[in-house]
Amino acid sequence: MLKTIGIMGGMGPAATVDLMSRIISMTDAASDQEHIPMIVDSDTRIPDRTEAILGNGESPVPEMLASARRLEAAGADFIVIACHAAHFFVSDIKDKINIPILEMPEETAKLLKLKEVNRAAVLGTDGTVQSGLFGHGLERMGIQTVYPDEKQQKSVMSLVYDYVKKGEAVIPGRMREDIMNLIGDLSRQGAEALILASTELPIAFSLMGLHSDAFVDPTVILAKSAIRMAGAKVRDAN
Repeated sequence: MLKTIGIMGGMGPAATVDLMSRIISMTDAASDQEHIPMIVDSDTRIPDRTEAILGNGESPVPEMLASARRLEAAGADFIVIACHAAHFFVSDIKDKINIPILEMPEETAKLLKLKEVNRAAVLGTDGTVQSGLFGHGLERMGIQTVYPDEKQQKSVMSLVYDYVKKGEAVIPGRMREDIMNLIGDLSRQGAEALILASTELPIAFSLMGLHSDAFVDPTVILAKSAIRMAGAKVRDAN
C-alpha cells in the first residue's frame, strides 16, 4: 500500500502547486489508483522565511508546526515542504511531530555527491544563501560552493519577489540578461552545477526560456525522493 505524502505549502502557492504537479507527473502510474495519495496544506499565513532568517521578521515556526500537525492528523505518513528557506526551521518542528520530514537540502547534496560534482553554485533568497542552508550540506559531502556577488544577489531576489511571487507571467528582457550574465560568471568560477535553491527559480527560469543540464532543481529531487519514500516508482524520463 502506498504511503500518503503530506505537503506543507503556501510558501508560496505557485511553488506548492509546482511540487504537487511534479510528484504526479513523475510517478510511474497507469491509473488514478496507482498515483500517490497526497494531503496539501497551503497555509499562506506562514510568515516570510527569509525575513525571519535575517532577523527582520516574525518566526514561521508556530505556523509551520501547526501545518505539520494538521497534515499528521489528516493521515500523512511523512511531510515534504514546498519552500527551500523553510527547511532552515525543520529542526525546530521535526521532534514535535510523529512523522518524518523529508529534507530538500540533504536530498540535493546526496544526489550531487553521486554525480561526482566537485563545485556547485547556489542561487536562492538572501535567507537561504546567508544561512548556508544548502552550502553546509554540500560542504559536508566535500562539494565546494560558490554564490552570486551582492549586485547579482539583488537580481535573484527581484526575480523571486517582484515577478514569481507576484504571479507575473512575463519577465523583462533586462532581467533575463542579468541572470544570463550571472550564470556565465558562476560557470567561470568553476561551478559544474547550478542549484536553483528557491522554489520560485525553476518557474522563473522556465518563463525566461532558460534551460541547461547544469541546472539542478531541488524540487525535482525532492519529488523523486518523495515518490520512492511513498513506495511508488519514478517514471522513466525516456
